[in-house]
Amino acid sequence: MNAPCESMRKFRDSLRPAKPLVALDVGTKTIGIAISDSTRTVASPLKTLPRKAFTKDVKLLLELFRDRQIGGIVVGLPKNMDGSEGRRCQATRAFARNLCRVTDLPVTYWDERLSTVAAERYLIETGASRRKRARVIDRVAASLILQPALENLAMLNSQP
Repeated sequence: MNAPCESMRKFRDSLRPAKPLVALDVGTKTIGIAISDSTRTVASPLKTLPRKAFTKDVKLLLELFRDRQIGGIVVGLPKNMDGSEGRRCQATRAFARNLCRVTDLPVTYWDERLSTVAAERYLIETGASRRKRARVIDRVAASLILQPALENLAMLNSQP
């Protein structure tokens, strides 16, 4: 069974070359999805998937991964502000482990503390209405999870 990579170095070494990455912001009601370009430089919000049941959610995710020729998955890990892991973290880890059972794509975690707060602030600054913010916040948060992960991978790639 495939398991999530606990280190970015291991994740990097497992990635399929020249394929975009996705980030998932896994919530109780929705999954925010962001995607990178194939050079893994820029993260962009993609879509928000309403949660139903794991089997239905994963079917849609697997279709997306196939259609977009995804090379790896970054799952936002909702740690507490003090760095500890609560129930949401445990649920997210369980989701990632279950996802690993149905795909051979490498999966890793990225600390997502304050990503939703930053997404909300960004959307307010850009003048998005409350209704639009509610529709897009999860996918924007996913892009704010993916972008620093991409930057970390680029840094790892530049090291000897």
